Amino acid sequence: MGAGKRGVLTAAVTVVCAVTVLAVPGTAFAAPTPPPDPGTTASVTVVTSDVELEAVRKKLDRLYRAAAKATDEYNAAEEKARQQTAQVMRLAKKIVEGREKLDDLKDRAGAAAAAQYRGGGLPPEARLVLSDDPQDFLDGAGRVRQEQHAAKGLLGEMTRTQRDLEQYAEDAREQMRKLEAGRKVKAAAQKRVERQIEAAEKLEAELEQEEKERLARLERQAAARAQATWLSSGVLDELTSKATAQGREAVAYATAQIGKPYQWGAEGPNTFDCSGLTSQAWLAAGKTIPRTSQMQWQHLKRVDVEDMRPGDLIIYWADASHVGMYVGDGVMVHAPRPGRTVTLAGAGSMPILGVVRPDPAAE
Repeated sequence: MGAGKRGVLTAAVTVVCAVTVLAVPGTAFAAPTPPPDPGTTASVTVVTSDVELEAVRKKLDRLYRAAAKATDEYNAAEEKARQQTAQVMRLAKKIVEGREKLDDLKDRAGAAAAAQYRGGGLPPEARLVLSDDPQDFLDGAGRVRQEQHAAKGLLGEMTRTQRDLEQYAEDAREQMRKLEAGRKVKAAAQKRVERQIEAAEKLEAELEQEEKERLARLERQAAARAQATWLSSGVLDELTSKATAQGREAVAYATAQIGKPYQWGAEGPNTFDCSGLTSQAWLAAGKTIPRTSQMQWQHLKRVDVEDMRPGDLIIYWADASHVGMYVGDGVMVHAPRPGRTVTLAGAGSMPILGVVRPDPAAE
């Protein structure tokens, strides 16, 4: 996973009496151990019960959801940093071009001053008055007006260019301030991601292999129950919408990534986080969409679950911290969490916040 490991968080599981015992193999107990030799301390291994494992499952779910939310914050800060860096580069280019233009205007102003000096230092109006030829006077009057207009225009352009340069410089300074603030947000989000993942991994590492297997079974059962409840609501009964051409391309890309590892902050091609998968899938289909699941929820068109079609994005949890892509038949593809790979899952296996459509204009 791309996260560094720092610190050690002690994870303790408290069994609350309100936890419901699942219909899976019951509590297992360790085989009796022979009495310890005199002068030694007895060591008894207690196998974790399914009730305790269910509490572990829920705690892991909370930790990984917190990591997903922090990942979204990290990705949003990363996206803003890219945009602000691009803006700084555009402003820098404008500053360079503005300085070149100002230098050219100054050269032209200098040439005009030099020409006046070569004319004896007299302004054009004075030379005109001293002319003895009426025709020269008339011709000269026209030239004077042109020269005065040109000089006025030159000075005005120099003033505007200087003002633009000052504005570009101030805008660039403001973008740099935002960029620095964004770096701090990104660094803080990264620490939160790493802290949550580290705690979850430590909690899982304390389990024996047999307990890990039972925990995985509990996770599958919880997802299956949620999917069954979702399907029993009749949500798919009237679902007839077919994928658009772009939607099929997005689905093809996303499903082609099945088996690739989850990595927070990743956009492929070898690893993905949840919104990295969906944003890249639609980019492969020729459509640029927001980078994070929260921005996808905020900025893409929302559609009713009953009207969703393959390629639409399903946003999960109240904080929009997870996203998957609907592929049809009640199934979605997603990058679940650290330690897992891109996979297919029931579209209703997690609480659905809503559905958004990247290509609402396409039919």
